[in-house]
Amino acid sequence: MPIAFLKLEQETAMPLTSQTEPSAPTLTLSTEVIAFIVVKAKEFDAKEADSDPDSGSNPSDDDQIDVLEDKPDDPVRSELIGYINALSEDEQIELVALAWLGRGTYSLDEWNDALDAARGEHNRRTGQYLAGLPLLGDYLEGGLAAFGESIVDDDEET
Repeated sequence: MPIAFLKLEQETAMPLTSQTEPSAPTLTLSTEVIAFIVVKAKEFDAKEADSDPDSGSNPSDDDQIDVLEDKPDDPVRSELIGYINALSEDEQIELVALAWLGRGTYSLDEWNDALDAARGEHNRRTGQYLAGLPLLGDYLEGGLAAFGESIVDDDEET
């Protein structure tokens, strides 16, 4: 009879131990969504300052060089902001926290704090805020790396 009692005690003790251990943070935002934002952010970051703001010439005369310049009506920036703003509020919050994680503002151990801070700061200008981070693509990749994830470029030769 004491053996059955000990066995029962072991079975109930194991789940209590696993419930008290802190769980590892998880990322619920899909890698595909993050990858799209990283690509667009890096396209936007590659732009140069507007070197000829009063250009009146035809773009073909300038060898289409203006496409590499940062303009207020930049379609890449508009697409990036629109995509981010179309995400759900929870996805936007997680994206901001992930950028902060990659920037080094928070560590993975502080993931819940980063989410709480992002939730507290959330507003309707999340896309503009994130597009304004000069290294957004790098920050997001760094955040993914903290979770042990990465973005694989299918076009890249191995």
